[in-house]
Amino acid sequence: MSVSHRTRSVSCEVEMDVRESAELVWSVAVARGPELASEHLSITVDGRPVEVQELTVADGGRLHLGTAPPGRLVLTYAAEVTGHAEPATVDPVDAIVYRRPSRYAESDELGPTAWAEFSTLEGKELLDAVSSWVGTQLYYVSGSSRPTDGATQTMLLRQGVCRDFAHLVIAMLRARNVPARLVSVYAPGLSPMDFHAVVEAAIDGQWYAVDATTLAPRETLVRISTGRDASDTAFLTVQSGRADLVSMHVTATAVPDLPLDDLTRLVSLT
Repeated sequence: MSVSHRTRSVSCEVEMDVRESAELVWSVAVARGPELASEHLSITVDGRPVEVQELTVADGGRLHLGTAPPGRLVLTYAAEVTGHAEPATVDPVDAIVYRRPSRYAESDELGPTAWAEFSTLEGKELLDAVSSWVGTQLYYVSGSSRPTDGATQTMLLRQGVCRDFAHLVIAMLRARNVPARLVSVYAPGLSPMDFHAVVEAAIDGQWYAVDATTLAPRETLVRISTGRDASDTAFLTVQSGRADLVSMHVTATAVPDLPLDDLTRLVSLT
């Protein structure tokens, strides 16, 4: 079945205790690009609606900003994605920004390792080698990393979750002068289900998906947000006040089928 005929259904539900009035920024909506058959976002506190403002960022991601009073907050989001976005292209600013070290992808610190491991490789061969190397160097262990851990700490610990795999891939690629960025996605086929983090790397002016965890087929991934690292792509930012996470549930499915991911192919997020 062609990917153009595959429907992806995504959703999330988040519950929080708002301890004091809090300004919240959510990044859970599907980024602009693919056609949506339906979409619904609801945020309530103790059953009363919270008004939000939608803001669109340069990469097509959508932020929802609102102020929540104290109480039990419930966010629900659901979308049915029937179309596919055009593959993302690399502009001159991207080629500069996404080569730089960042908070969680310390490519300057990891440069010697990157050059020792991958000095003779370029293009797709480099992407494949870095993804394979990170996938074999790290163990995927739920809850094994701290929110403050970056790529250097991940390499020392040799374990992590999807964002840690992504940060190490990004750092290795940037150290080899390849623009690389982190993308938060809905991922049909992921187990355990959650928001997922993958990498986009630039080859010949186009972004291609790299996922060293190989936990979900790249063809079905649905972009939420894009940035230098996890500091730009968090599903929630508490800008003021206090709000504590109680529970979160994410779903993502693809029909009529979940394709096998051919790791020998270059795949763009669409």
